[in-house]
Amino acid sequence: METSTVIEKIKKLLALSNSCNEHEAALAAAHAQRLLAEHNLAMEDIETARKPDKADMVETTTAKTMPKWLRHLTAGVSKAFDCQAIHHPANGKLTFIGVGADVQIAAYTYNYLDRSVRKLCGSYMKQHDTASITGRHRELMRQSYYLGAVSTISRMLDAQKKTTPITPGALVPVKEGLIKQAMSEIGNIRTMHSRRSYINSGAYEQGQTDGRQIGIKPGVEGRNCKLQIDP
Repeated sequence: METSTVIEKIKKLLALSNSCNEHEAALAAAHAQRLLAEHNLAMEDIETARKPDKADMVETTTAKTMPKWLRHLTAGVSKAFDCQAIHHPANGKLTFIGVGADVQIAAYTYNYLDRSVRKLCGSYMKQHDTASITGRHRELMRQSYYLGAVSTISRMLDAQKKTTPITPGALVPVKEGLIKQAMSEIGNIRTMHSRRSYINSGAYEQGQTDGRQIGIKPGVEGRNCKLQIDP
């Protein structure tokens, strides 16, 4: 199979990885990773297969009101994949803005991490669901656990990006310019500032520890390893 054909197939698989069908999305992402490895390709090859001339957008579903931990997760994923994200509270949508496959991977990763953190938190709360804990204290524990888990995940994403950057150096200013242009065309964008939060230290620390369970590791072996998320 010619390289150009492989690259086009990988692009289509990355698009499918944003499917609302979780099983289909996971299979598509895994297949894309296998093709990259089999043909000794990296995401850099996919990006440079065509010279980008505009930013791309991928929309996914999230909460209408995003709690602090979810905003932090969005920021961590956006930074890891050289994207920007805009939240639409009116309809509970989240739009990732980036170039090429970056947005597809960012949206897939965000959804995967969101589900994984919620699952871990659900298990933690079941273990600590006692009659002595009031509703307000229970919610504080939950939010503290989320923040702890996301703090670990964000550090892991950041460390991985430093080891294996998503964007080749020469393309960084090109991507930044295209993303900036796309955001300016959207119009006024409101910036959210997080307020200082009260923290349950025990729940926060446990969240930090449990966050390491989530599969974030170097992905495709070869000239340029990229982030791989274990479905």
